[in-house]
Amino acid sequence: MMRTVTRFVLLVGLLCGAFAAWADEERPYSEGPVISVSYIRTRYGMFDEYMKFLDSSYKKLLDEYKKAGLILDYGVYTTAPHNPHEPDIILTVTFKNWGAFDGLRDKTDPIDKQVYGSIEASNKGAVERDKVREVLGIQVMQKLILK
Repeated sequence: MMRTVTRFVLLVGLLCGAFAAWADEERPYSEGPVISVSYIRTRYGMFDEYMKFLDSSYKKLLDEYKKAGLILDYGVYTTAPHNPHEPDIILTVTFKNWGAFDGLRDKTDPIDKQVYGSIEASNKGAVERDKVREVLGIQVMQKLILK
């Protein structure tokens, strides 16, 4: 019986030591900003029309978000699609971290109203934009910074 207890205590001690070493192990990266990536496909012949929107209301809105400290940055990229299901425009919005999403709607609503007017006007604009582009998908990801 004493041997069993001794073995058990020894096993528990080894496991505790292993867990302590594992807990102290430092990861080879740190968590960076969070990036929302939107994949957009403009309708045939509507690329320039959509770019006009991006250069006006979209730019104004995101510049205001940036001024308010809600986002770190944003970007507009073009790419050559290889088939009809791939984007020709990629939009990015960079947030400080996942915590930036907490209460975000309450912080963006006043700015949205300032740029777009009423919710009705904003919704009408969304319907109009759907005539010139299709949102293929959105991914939200976090950058990992290697040490």
